[in-house]
Amino acid sequence: MTTTELSIWVRMKSIMDFIKPEFITSLRGRGHTNPDGYIGETGGDQIFAKWMQSPKPLLKNRFQRPIGMTPRRGRMRRALVVLIFSVVAVSFAQAQTIEMKLAHYAAEDHPGSIAGKMFAEGVEKRTQGKIKIALYPDNALGSPPAVLEQSIRGSVDMALPTQGQLGLHIKKFNCVMLPFIFDSYAHADKVVDGSFVAWVVPDLEKIGLVFLANWEWGFRNLTNSKRAVNTPSDVRGLMVRTPPGLPYRAAMEALGAVVATVDFTDLQKALREGVIDAEENPVAVIYSNRIFDIHKHLAMTGHNYNSMVHVINKAVWNKLTAEQQNILREESVAAGTWMRRAVRDAEAEQIEKMKQAGLQVTYPDRAKFKTLMGSAYSRLNAAAGEENIKEFVRMVEAAK
Repeated sequence: MTTTELSIWVRMKSIMDFIKPEFITSLRGRGHTNPDGYIGETGGDQIFAKWMQSPKPLLKNRFQRPIGMTPRRGRMRRALVVLIFSVVAVSFAQAQTIEMKLAHYAAEDHPGSIAGKMFAEGVEKRTQGKIKIALYPDNALGSPPAVLEQSIRGSVDMALPTQGQLGLHIKKFNCVMLPFIFDSYAHADKVVDGSFVAWVVPDLEKIGLVFLANWEWGFRNLTNSKRAVNTPSDVRGLMVRTPPGLPYRAAMEALGAVVATVDFTDLQKALREGVIDAEENPVAVIYSNRIFDIHKHLAMTGHNYNSMVHVINKAVWNKLTAEQQNILREESVAAGTWMRRAVRDAEAEQIEKMKQAGLQVTYPDRAKFKTLMGSAYSRLNAAAGEENIKEFVRMVEAAK
């Protein structure tokens, strides 16, 4: 007998000692217990409801008067029935282990994957093993858009989509992807962790997701196999791979690039075969996926920023206790905070290591690139919503 089983047995025994045998016998006689005499799966609420609705009293006192005629004893026994099943239900709920899936696209050695492990370990430790989280990194369960769909449906419990992926479902998230909208990491943090959260949470819940915390992905930069990029004109004519969202495409097309949408899982193959000339990603992604083995030019354009957004299926969330919900949210914030620091602290070192491997790195004047983004912003009015963009720009200006 396990500790949990022993605990349940002790609770039941202490309560049953107060109940007379004929009471249990009467329950058995009404088909609510199994042949061995313990209460089966009918449920305390159902038994109690049938008892209350029955035209005949279940029990009589020693003067052959229905228990309903002796209010004090009747109330006590009804309370005991409810108490029995409440104790059993609570005990089994406490004993149950909840298993969850967290899927994402970060490679095994990427800070996002490490943060995922930290999150899972923290939750399991603080819940004393009652919640266990299985991790599926590196697109193990499908592409980022596919995993997001799975998390909305509930076949995957948690996911880490970027704002760009969420923008396919909720227009407001596309605002984060406006080209050259943020001046720095600190500026971006102040916006996406601030009033933006309250602005988008209701929309997330409408599609069946609950927001836990912002993690990190980073400012996106351009790599290519053709030439160094120092000015906007150097981008013109390059065939650039971007994710499917319009905010990614619009920025590159505003610079005169030809955009090809290639699934991230096929990116390495497309780069090696020369199907595309260029791609754009944060430094940590370029480094952890060894894109520098194929491309020899990196331009630190920082044209878009986005972060991993930790979300959980709403139905799964609603099944958790308030304490469990607090633990998940606190551990998510802790993992996201660590990831931000890790990504940003490692960026300079990763660039240096890629330089040593033969990568040429340039630092273009971002202001010159930003002046060409008029057409991108016009196109994004439809993808993000004109009024949404106005509200988001207000948040951005207030955060400066």
